[in-house]
Amino acid sequence: MKYFHLVWAALVRSKTRTLLTLMSVVAAFLLFGMLDSVRVAFNSGGSVAGANRMVTMSRLSITQMLPYSLDQQIHAVPGVKQAAYAAWFGGIYRDPKNFFANFSVSPNYLDLYPEFKLPEAQRKAWQADRQGAIVGEALARQFGWKIGDTIPLQATIFPTHGSNDWSFTLRGIYHVDDPKMKAQERVLFFHWTYFDEANDYVKGRVGWWIVQPDKTASADAVARAIDRLSENSDHETKTQSEAAFNQSFAKQFADIGLIVSAIMGAVFFTLLLLTGNTMAQAVRERIPELAVLKTIGFSNRSVLWLVLAESVLLVVLGGTLGMLLAAAIVPAVGAASGGMIALPGLLPQTWGMGLALMVGIGLLVGVLPALRGMRLNIVDALAGR
Repeated sequence: MKYFHLVWAALVRSKTRTLLTLMSVVAAFLLFGMLDSVRVAFNSGGSVAGANRMVTMSRLSITQMLPYSLDQQIHAVPGVKQAAYAAWFGGIYRDPKNFFANFSVSPNYLDLYPEFKLPEAQRKAWQADRQGAIVGEALARQFGWKIGDTIPLQATIFPTHGSNDWSFTLRGIYHVDDPKMKAQERVLFFHWTYFDEANDYVKGRVGWWIVQPDKTASADAVARAIDRLSENSDHETKTQSEAAFNQSFAKQFADIGLIVSAIMGAVFFTLLLLTGNTMAQAVRERIPELAVLKTIGFSNRSVLWLVLAESVLLVVLGGTLGMLLAAAIVPAVGAASGGMIALPGLLPQTWGMGLALMVGIGLLVGVLPALRGMRLNIVDALAGR
């Protein structure tokens, strides 16, 4: 750029102000990079192509339970290697702040999750105990549970014999080797048969099926065949990837996309005000200098583009630094979640959106100061009027 040295000199004229503004832009785009990665994570994973595990749930809602009679039909679908079922229980241990996931599951549930390492003796003890339960190592460590302990849970949805008090005996503690998946150790599993017999209201209903397609079968074809089983019935199903199911499960608690968009909107609105004030003040202080530029031959349009370039450079520089920081932090956040959130990192679409926002914000906050500089009257400006 022919006049880059002039733009740069104007930008660093007040180093403290520029540094503070730059830090604000860095922080804004650091948040943007991280939050957009979360948004992408909660809006991806819809395709079942190549999936090792799929989930069949109600087409209406994850809260709608399905008839147990579908089990044999799903197993009979060509291309289904094995399938297991589960149902959300939602029990509370002592206090709501002790929340952890708890499910009733079929006897073969762990067959579909080889990453859950449970000693064979403990597995047999669990299978032999109608009220037996297994928990992850992290959960057992948190509450000091040992094999043989009684775990009381307060039902929030399913009472038993007119009471909300359920009781389970700990028969096994599983662990997960992958450190990125340690969050999977914060789950309690118990027998669906016990749940079906003991709860007061729901009989012969399950929450969803975990389906493992045969390696030689097309996952898409298997998913369509499963969904055709209940087509036009009062319990139509939707078979999707496990990632998509986890996202829909999380969306029960909040609309993640809406929350993320609202936060990013507030951040960028604040950024507009801050950088707009900075540019207005910077141009106001340099009115005599801009008048001199016009005096020595710079056109009105040249002055306009000089101010706009300064504004865009400030935002692009800070925004790029912020997104580079986000690119380094996002993988660490995903790993720290223990596999609960599979953050994809900063995708090209995030970078593209970020660069467009940088240029757009730079132009928007610079246009009024630039127009003021362009319309300067040389005599009035040099006279201080």
